[in-house]
Amino acid sequence: MDLKEIQNLIKFVAKSGASEVKLEMDDFKITIKTTEEGKGETTIVQQVPMMGNAMPQQAAPVAQPAAATQAAPAAEAAEKPADKSDKYITVKSPIIGTFYRKPAPDKPVFVEVGSSIKEGDVLCVIEAMKLFNEIESEVKGKIVKILVDDSSPVEFDQPLFLVDPA
Repeated sequence: MDLKEIQNLIKFVAKSGASEVKLEMDDFKITIKTTEEGKGETTIVQQVPMMGNAMPQQAAPVAQPAAATQAAPAAEAAEKPADKSDKYITVKSPIIGTFYRKPAPDKPVFVEVGSSIKEGDVLCVIEAMKLFNEIESEVKGKIVKILVDDSSPVEFDQPLFLVDPA
């Protein structure tokens, strides 16, 4: 990752409203922390991960406006690795942003634990760069668990919901 890409990532994080973003690649790790209330200070910590322990994570695209402006019916669903909840489908975040369970502060939440959903139902909204992207279900089932708190920053590919397809 060159300096220009890092600068673009910092600008993207600052505009997204996220307070902290961690990015791990094969040969480096970057943590970007912004201060509260947009005071403009940004801290970047870079380090090479220790051998053997580092599990590279998939990186978020660096400031691609096309990805942020799409109305996101692209909520990805994937099987959870073998554990006691392997029968559940994990709905993951398609973008970096701020997770909201309601369309507006005075409106009811989109889904609760136990809600039955079908394909195309809106599960949440993720705000990225002042754009609110509706995350729609690609599966039919029942919400088993909500994995993110309301108004929390989320990263690309972060699990948001567990859905029982039965």
